[in-house]
Amino acid sequence: MTTYPSIAAVDLGSNSFHLVVAREVDGRLQLLHKEKQRVFLAAGLDDQFNLSEEAIERALHVLQQFAATLQDFDKHSVQVVATYTLRNCRNIRYFLAKAKKVFPFKINVISGQEEARLIYQGVANHIHSDDNRLVIDIGGGSTELIIGKHLDHKLLTSRNIGCVTLSNSHFKDLKITAKRFAKAEIKAEQNIEAISASYRKAGWQTCIGTSGTIKTLCAIAQELFNQDTLTLAVLEQIRQRLIDADSLDALNLKALPEERYASIAGGLAILIGVFRQLNIDELSYCDNSLREGLLQEMAQNDEFDIRARTISAVGDHYAVDKQHAEHICNTLDQMYDMVREHWALNEVDLQMLRWAARLHEVGLAINSSGIHKHSAYIVLNAQLPGFTQEQQQLLGTLIRFHRKKIKRAELSALVEADLTHFARLLTLLRLAILVHQKRQIDQVAKFTIEALDNSLLLTFEPDWLAQHSLFVADLQQEQAYWKTLNMTLMFPAMN
Repeated sequence: MTTYPSIAAVDLGSNSFHLVVAREVDGRLQLLHKEKQRVFLAAGLDDQFNLSEEAIERALHVLQQFAATLQDFDKHSVQVVATYTLRNCRNIRYFLAKAKKVFPFKINVISGQEEARLIYQGVANHIHSDDNRLVIDIGGGSTELIIGKHLDHKLLTSRNIGCVTLSNSHFKDLKITAKRFAKAEIKAEQNIEAISASYRKAGWQTCIGTSGTIKTLCAIAQELFNQDTLTLAVLEQIRQRLIDADSLDALNLKALPEERYASIAGGLAILIGVFRQLNIDELSYCDNSLREGLLQEMAQNDEFDIRARTISAVGDHYAVDKQHAEHICNTLDQMYDMVREHWALNEVDLQMLRWAARLHEVGLAINSSGIHKHSAYIVLNAQLPGFTQEQQQLLGTLIRFHRKKIKRAELSALVEADLTHFARLLTLLRLAILVHQKRQIDQVAKFTIEALDNSLLLTFEPDWLAQHSLFVADLQQEQAYWKTLNMTLMFPAMN
């Protein structure tokens, strides 16, 4: 009898936390179990973007419940992503430390662009079409808009405006007036205006909405007008119903659950703004979104493939010297084999080093002076599909300090991972780049390396160092730089 292992996706959204369990059977995903809990995380952000203790406690309570559901799952079978509120809150490290005590799975904070990409994958794997399509997802703190065809996105963006945040700023007391709605719609249109021209130019044949806000608005349209799709005229009629009621408490709509009272007005204002800015004719609803996109990628096991394509595309865009990067990668492979056991490194660490090697010179497109800073800036701020926020930060930080001085204060601010582990990765990257600095493969030293707890011992061919005094000086300079990392570089003195 064939068994099909289960996989799970967890979405820590700004309004709700979701858990979905599925299995892959003959290339298709079968959903086995769903859990949804209201957390209202975005409502817990203060003016300084710190998450309140009350909001954190609500989140931890739900994470404990999810942990119980997933107690028999292997850690590699569960993917957890956090979106707008957690990627923007200033006390994220405090939250993650507390979450780790009650929830054993790694929480990956993803960028808005990565959120948009996963949303599109969820829709594209469910609805098959040969046309360009526009996908819209209105979350609690952000709104994602994607144009794509088949499984490939063409444009994607995440705008920092959501149904909870806009409702809190314009309808916090649940009072609805025409004047308040007009201001909320203008706010929404201002936020969308910057991308409207490029989206209209790309064009689309079908428009699809996801998320609870759009699902609720579609249900209201069905209840009031017996219409399955949304148009601007329908949205404006729904808006008028809200205004006529004066207060959301006074509405008598079966399609509007009480838990949506606090956010529906803001979500409606955003969707009206999007319709106007993009000249949308009609929108239909799809129940698949970010969670399903995450499940699809887990089932296809192409996480590395997505990131590899991203690295290749960025390298091509900035005309990176691929041959030089490949030589560095080969040296990293050899060094990794020599130290991985003592330093407890794994294939993910090696892959991150290889990606850093492939992108460490993208800053040449700006200027060769300060290349490490330019390259890091590009990597830290670029759209990198497939990478979580933490992974992108790690990659950018490795590149930032691949040469020259290592500034401890700046390093501590950038690195969320274990500093000892990071230091080991960084020293390997720095050495691999250093031995290839002349960019001539026949002048690369042949050496072995031995790892101790906080040091590396390099052994070269007889007399090689004596014949390369400049390289020795570079190694001595590295010795001084590594002190900031509490790492020691050792090599035999010249005869």
